[in-house]
Amino acid sequence: MMAMIAESKALLEAWITTVSRAIDLLADRFMRSRRIRFVEREDGRFAASVISSQSGAALPDVSVRPGAGKPPLPAEWLAALAGSHVEVELQPIHVMTHSLDFPSQASDFLDGMIRAQIDRVTPWTVNDAVYGWSEPAPTGNDRIEVTLAATSRPKVAPVLQLVEALDAASVVVCATTPAGRITLLEKPLRSVLGSALNLPRLLRVTLLAAGIAAAASLLISVYLGDSLQSELGDLQRRISQRRAALRLEASGTATGLDLLAKRKQTTPSSVMVLEALSRVLPDSTYVTELRIEGDKVQIVGMTQDAPSLIRLLEQSPQFTRATFFAPTTRAANESGERFHIEAHITAYFGSGT
Repeated sequence: MMAMIAESKALLEAWITTVSRAIDLLADRFMRSRRIRFVEREDGRFAASVISSQSGAALPDVSVRPGAGKPPLPAEWLAALAGSHVEVELQPIHVMTHSLDFPSQASDFLDGMIRAQIDRVTPWTVNDAVYGWSEPAPTGNDRIEVTLAATSRPKVAPVLQLVEALDAASVVVCATTPAGRITLLEKPLRSVLGSALNLPRLLRVTLLAAGIAAAASLLISVYLGDSLQSELGDLQRRISQRRAALRLEASGTATGLDLLAKRKQTTPSSVMVLEALSRVLPDSTYVTELRIEGDKVQIVGMTQDAPSLIRLLEQSPQFTRATFFAPTTRAANESGERFHIEAHITAYFGSGT
């Protein structure tokens, strides 16, 4: 769990750094920040001159020496350096160069391959050196040659501190070699939009605000969703009640033909009830009375075994809940039993109904 949190934090920081850098580059393209060059002299001082200016105003060249804090410079120079891009050019005597030979297939992997050569061809380790290389030049036999330029990190540390103290936006350290101008170090110092605008902090606040807004909107949507669901259910119930009321009103104003059609569809057919009884009752049973009232049928007649009729009616799919509604009697001059049976009629009368 902790490893996942650490990985997520690292990814977030990398994203914030990338976005901040992209915003800086975009702002720099439109704002055209001032570019200033520091050229190292033999006495260790740097001659500062304006390469490009935002307003086009010319400034006289000045000389600065790296040291603690901000050097005493004219106010117009301090204003010009704030948010500017500074190019620092070192004396060639302080930069060592070395030619390196690689296969041409290694042109896409020069960063790693040159990094692995720093300890061997320079007196510094990778962590103690700042270095760069020229564009690869083909030498024949499918090989390329690059010129490595390197110097020690303590050598450039004072000038980096100087540029940072002058509130510059970025710094590039380079050197002039026989192979041309080579960049040793390129480092952003702050946003070109100004020190008052902390882009990483602003992005963190924006992400936090977006997360809080998303959580709040989720809670509100859940609450409103439950409320709307309840209102929808209530509305559906009202619609159902209104439809039922409309059906009752329509049935109350229906024509005689409609009532007859409805009665025909809901009332069991007497002929079909008679046909069902003829199939269920045995041949020794005689029906003398038949009454159909709603979904009930009452039959009165003579039979040899009255209780068996109850079982036969219950087994039939057309009748349910068969029972005697009057006592079974036997007269002295009659050979059978007089029964009085009542049963409920079901809606099933075969596949043809």
